[in-house]
Amino acid sequence: MPTPPPADAGAPRSPEYRLAMDALGGLRQDLFHDAFAYRPLPRMATDGPMTRRLPGRLRTYAGRLPHAVVVAAALVAFWGGSMASGVYGGAFVALAGLLSAIPVLATLVRPVGAFWMSMAATPVAAVLGSSWGDWPWLPGAFICHLTVLVVVAIRTRPRTAAWMWALTAVYGFFTESVLGGGHYTTNSAPMLVFSALALLTVSVWHVRRDARQEVTAQRTVTEHERSRRTLLEERTTIARELHDVVAHHMSVVAIQAEAAPYRVENPPEELERAFATIRENAVAALTELRRVLGVVRAEDYEAPDAPQPTLADLDALLANVRDAGLTVDKAVTGAVRELPPGVELSAYRIVQEALSNTLRHAPGATARVEISYVLGGLGLRVVNGPIPPSSLVKPSPGAGHGITGMRERVSMLNGEMTAGPVANGGYEVSVFLPVTAAQLEGDA
Repeated sequence: MPTPPPADAGAPRSPEYRLAMDALGGLRQDLFHDAFAYRPLPRMATDGPMTRRLPGRLRTYAGRLPHAVVVAAALVAFWGGSMASGVYGGAFVALAGLLSAIPVLATLVRPVGAFWMSMAATPVAAVLGSSWGDWPWLPGAFICHLTVLVVVAIRTRPRTAAWMWALTAVYGFFTESVLGGGHYTTNSAPMLVFSALALLTVSVWHVRRDARQEVTAQRTVTEHERSRRTLLEERTTIARELHDVVAHHMSVVAIQAEAAPYRVENPPEELERAFATIRENAVAALTELRRVLGVVRAEDYEAPDAPQPTLADLDALLANVRDAGLTVDKAVTGAVRELPPGVELSAYRIVQEALSNTLRHAPGATARVEISYVLGGLGLRVVNGPIPPSSLVKPSPGAGHGITGMRERVSMLNGEMTAGPVANGGYEVSVFLPVTAAQLEGDA
């Protein structure tokens, strides 16, 4: 018969056991796995508020500032280690200094390995400088280990800093309780206090930096999503308006094609069939148009009863903004003619949005609308002056959605648009909407 499994083989582990195993796994990953891996200290970024003001050569050298600081700390540790080995003198002075300096220098290339080098060098330095009063960290070892803890904590993460401090505390407790006989002066407490304060400062810096990076990334994603949503909403609005314009004209074509045979007495059979074909095609196109573009309508959207506005309604728009307090002039050049409905509607909406932006962002300023009928299309220019100093109304901040909508309309019609401030402090929007002869003939 098969041997039954132990009674506790399938028993769930206690939370304490899982916590302990997770902690040991974290210790293994942070301080034992690839402890001596080669990880050179990168150059410092030189785009900060102070370093970006430096000249070119100094700015290049500023990137090596962290390396210079570590080398300087290694020299201080070397001096402290050599001063603590007076009992032997000679070559032991240099050896004690190197034992204190090498772990600090190792943080430049092998940060976690430098911690273990410092832990190993500390008892050796204590033996070489046993006549010095401090125990178990002699001055050089004290400077070395504290520097190594700080540099490694900066280069890794807060959890690694906690493990290093814990192992340092275990080492200090062991040396004082087991090997501390005959030493009346110990410095484990100062080491633990100073290192705890330093590592806590570094950990807080890590947390703030990570939080700042996360906020920046989230803000970037939010701005991208907001711009994308604005663009989709503007495209939806344009599609609705074009749907209404084209559907209106297609409906008129279908009705006129149906009524045309009754306007002629005894029309030929070929003429009736031609009008019937026109009506069938118009109805089919209208059905397909509603099927394709009708999906962009919201559930609560209602098509306007009146036709969509055109440039012929621009005077009413200007009168409306004048009533709102905006002084605006209009200038028309070229031969005024009827343009395709989509161009007329987009031109009207662009002027409307540009004047609305003037009301919001430049209260009290004057504006001018220029419309140019040229051979290849339609030119629009809406420019406003600067905000007068006597204006009591503060401009409202904007998110750039109006400019996005205008650009989308212009792009849809394969046009060109420029928008930006002008020399006198105002703002200008210039648009060209191409209109081909085929479009004019089709519209006629």
